Amino acid sequence: MMKPQKFYAMLKDKNVAFIGTGVSHNELIRQFLQKGIRVTVCDKKDDEHFDQTLLAELTAKGAAFALGENYLTEAAKCDVIFRTPGMYYNHPELTRARQNGVAVTSEMEVFFDLCPCKIYAVTGSDGKTTTTTLISEMLKADGRRVHIGGNIGKALLPIVETMSENDAAVVELSSFQLISMRRSPDTAVITNISPNHLDVHGTMEEYIAAKCNIIDHQNAFSRTVFNADCEAVMKLAPRVRGRLYTFSRREMPQRGAFLRADGMLCFCENGEITEILHRDSIKIPGIHNVENYLTAISALWGEVEPDVFRKIAREFGGVEHRIEFVRELDGVKWYNNAIATSPTRVIACLNSFAQKQIMIAGGYDKKIPFEPMADLVNEKVKLLILMGATAEKIEKAVTESEQYPASGLKILHVKDMPEAVAAAHKYSESGDIVTLSPACASFDMYPIFEAKGRHFKELVNAL
Repeated sequence: MMKPQKFYAMLKDKNVAFIGTGVSHNELIRQFLQKGIRVTVCDKKDDEHFDQTLLAELTAKGAAFALGENYLTEAAKCDVIFRTPGMYYNHPELTRARQNGVAVTSEMEVFFDLCPCKIYAVTGSDGKTTTTTLISEMLKADGRRVHIGGNIGKALLPIVETMSENDAAVVELSSFQLISMRRSPDTAVITNISPNHLDVHGTMEEYIAAKCNIIDHQNAFSRTVFNADCEAVMKLAPRVRGRLYTFSRREMPQRGAFLRADGMLCFCENGEITEILHRDSIKIPGIHNVENYLTAISALWGEVEPDVFRKIAREFGGVEHRIEFVRELDGVKWYNNAIATSPTRVIACLNSFAQKQIMIAGGYDKKIPFEPMADLVNEKVKLLILMGATAEKIEKAVTESEQYPASGLKILHVKDMPEAVAAAHKYSESGDIVTLSPACASFDMYPIFEAKGRHFKELVNAL
């Protein structure tokens, strides 16, 4: 493991480009400038559209800028490039830069190289954020100093010098981050694998290969946690280098947490069963959250006492945008599930409630099929309100289901979120549930899914 001081000293005579600003880069740029490292901020936004306050601040601190359509060409002239997760590692310009000897890296890659403490990392198509948060909350409740980062929390590289070996780092990693990583965490978790981000990766093979970097560089003393109920994940078992734990809500694993038929979450190790808590003790709704607890328990078994698991189950109220209760108005309950950017996440939400719901869906096309959710939408939705670029594609999948003719499902098209919320308010009755579950990304109308969820909440709270 390299020491942070040595790493920063190595960059003293380098020109470092940062592609994009935001959570993963702003603090890091400030730190590099403070350490006297030459920095060029590269962004596709031109001078007019770039954040003027940030531009003035970083310019005053000594940063150079390459803004507008040639930003990648300018980045390639530097010695080192830090890419944001949103910049595809195999982009032709970055590939050319690597071929020309430029070091292309990321905040999370360097953090893994420099981190002095144990790293717990979570990836998967769904369930990453809640599972990552649960692990961090359990470790905090056990008295550990925890740093949470990756896709959630904050950039960790800027604070790596303040960490000690007794701390814990808990990170959520996407396929975009993992695709270029060549170091794996001490404890690696794969929640599930289903088609996602194929608009960028192009093939499932590349998507899965990216996920595999979370386990491929582990050692014999590492822990790996797999979803025993997901065939795509279990196919990766031969690649595991250390100790494999599995979790299941269908059967008892050899080593790992499982949901027993009577509703008890239990842990099995070589035939010895320990009862932990009943699923009814879990504050946040849905079978997918039972799975999230099984995952976190498997990741921490032997490190955290069972009483900690029970305490978090009773007290943890969930993460924003994940079947988040917004308000009840005139007997109608509204839920923000903006994180549901894939059909599998929609399915989890539909299965979290016994009754039929009014669902708002649609958005940016990630080139993933909607057929997997079509039957359940017909079974569990009374009014489907569609918006965005994928509206027609979702309607086609739903109406071609064999369940559609007898379902009684009504479908309504709207132009934007204000119209969607207004329609849901108009057609809902006391006792109804309204959910925002897009089934796809938000980039056609919003910069990130959080912006979509917050806009939804603002509109609902204004009713």
